[in-house]
Amino acid sequence: MRGVLFEWDIQNMQQKDSWLLPDGIEEILPEEAKHLESLRRKILDTFACWGYELVIPPFIDYLDSLLTGSGHDLELQTFKLTDQISGEMLGVRADMTPQVARIDAHNLNAEWPTRLCYTGTILHTKGDPLEKTRSPMQIGAELYGHAGKESDVEVIRLMLEMLAMSGLQNVHLDLGHVGIYRALSKQAGLDDAQEAELFDVLQRKARPELQELMAGYSINDELKTMFLKLPQLNGGKETIAKARAVLATANGEVKEALADLEAIADKLAISFPSLPISFDLAELRGYHYHTGVVFAAFVPSVGREIARGGRYDNIGAIFGRARAATGFSADLKVLSALGKASYKKQQQALIFAPYGDDTALHEKIRDLRAEGLAVVQQLPGQTGTAQELKCTAVLEQDHQNWVVRPLASLE
Repeated sequence: MRGVLFEWDIQNMQQKDSWLLPDGIEEILPEEAKHLESLRRKILDTFACWGYELVIPPFIDYLDSLLTGSGHDLELQTFKLTDQISGEMLGVRADMTPQVARIDAHNLNAEWPTRLCYTGTILHTKGDPLEKTRSPMQIGAELYGHAGKESDVEVIRLMLEMLAMSGLQNVHLDLGHVGIYRALSKQAGLDDAQEAELFDVLQRKARPELQELMAGYSINDELKTMFLKLPQLNGGKETIAKARAVLATANGEVKEALADLEAIADKLAISFPSLPISFDLAELRGYHYHTGVVFAAFVPSVGREIARGGRYDNIGAIFGRARAATGFSADLKVLSALGKASYKKQQQALIFAPYGDDTALHEKIRDLRAEGLAVVQQLPGQTGTAQELKCTAVLEQDHQNWVVRPLASLE
């Protein structure tokens, strides 16, 4: 009897909660889905106008491929499973960038610059602390085969174009360069453990810990001072001049990185004169992945970046061909939600057609749909009037012809 009751409890619970979704997984309802799909099409059309070709990587891939480059930072975010056919470890993509790099390096194999774009759902084992979602809809663009700052400028301009198209206002751009920290670490002769330890402290901007680390490192005082002041090198364009003074005895790689940052900011200011640009030389997002300039876009109402990117040269090496690369990505669902405030909802024309077997009626409906108009045909015995179905017009017979009449004219 107890077993029967237990089975009944399970069945009852399943019936009661069958509509629930896993934490961080959400459904997109018609109105939001309509706006999301419209935005997706507009952005991809814009990417195409800039010469970026769409690719569609697989949702599931070999784990080694997914954990290439940026994938190492996402290992804990990747769902893993065993392929029942090959016995190999597979993963559900948590970032599409490594897959797109493989397409460029292995499948396309071009010698000239290649521009690719992509969009699709990715899956994370844990949700973002702010957004909570575990299923972002990633959209982005990548430029392969050019190592100059001009390609960095291009992808940043394209990212800003995407944000403007999404209806976002008051966008701020933050620029950094992981090459500065790499070069200073190399100049100081830090081993891998010290470099990782210092990286963690800088990311947390924990100044007391930073001072304690520097006191224990056997490096000269000039380098210690540069590391200690690195977290203070953030702000407007004056940051570059301040950095040149603070990092005056750094090697040539550091000075070249500062020059590149200044040049990129100057070029962007020409196209976007009102764009607020800030610098943060201790920002090391994607340090194990990026190799040069990093950038992120913010809006004051959101406590995290809404789009991010940077340079990640040589990511294609594991796929047989190292290529210079730069690009960006964003969560399309976040862009759609943030841009809704400026989105003017326009009621789409929806025509209500009666049920019937009249050949002329079916031809008229087919012609209207061929013109791009939406027609919903009544079903026998259905409930719901044309008004309740939010139709804007009805299809009626006028003598031998079927004509569309606005609902307002019938009231």
